[in-house]
Amino acid sequence: MAQLLLVEDDPTIRRSLIRAFSERGHAVASVGTAAEALRTVTADRPDLVILDLGLPDIDGYEALRMIRAVCPVPVVVATALDDEQQIIKVLDAGADDYVVKPFSPGHLDARIRAVLRRAAAEAAAGSAMLDVGGLRLDPRGRLAWLDGTVLELSPREFDMLHHLASRSGEVVTKRDLLTNVWRQPYGGADKTVDVHLSWLRRKLGESASAPRYLHTVRGVGVRLTAPPR
Repeated sequence: MAQLLLVEDDPTIRRSLIRAFSERGHAVASVGTAAEALRTVTADRPDLVILDLGLPDIDGYEALRMIRAVCPVPVVVATALDDEQQIIKVLDAGADDYVVKPFSPGHLDARIRAVLRRAAAEAAAGSAMLDVGGLRLDPRGRLAWLDGTVLELSPREFDMLHHLASRSGEVVTKRDLLTNVWRQPYGGADKTVDVHLSWLRRKLGESASAPRYLHTVRGVGVRLTAPPR
């Protein structure tokens, strides 16, 4: 059974979906505004959010960005807006899926179950200890060590280091970091990534001109690899 948060301002649709999902074994809470959604996500930490974009108080796209800023909960956007550019924009902003109205409850439930399966698989993979050279990360305890010494990292620095370490040897783009660490779409905030990389390098005892773990690939992104022995 999953704990779902339905964010939908149409009372008829809300009642219909609550009944359908409850019959399928889910626990469903519902709200009609973006402000209520943010409060509920922060307080209750649901397993998944079903988000309509046509909300009365805040644009649904902005609501998605706000949810992404406070919680990594999976979000399925369910809306009548059937526009390719809008779909791309919303998925880039961090939505896990996009379903266009009208849809059957069975169709939406299948999408929800698929997203929850992916989230569970990612959580299981993300909880394992990571070792890259002398760098070790404990995702569960949110701890990191370099050559046996604990690293004093901010939450954002840890998230960035964990994302890079989980893809050790791969070039990770700024867009990827903004989407998966900051939960923001690409555009205008890439300097934030540069600043945090600079801080992270300092704590790893290196610099952009003399890298050990974090190697900049000019015009593409950054790659974390173990230093040569």
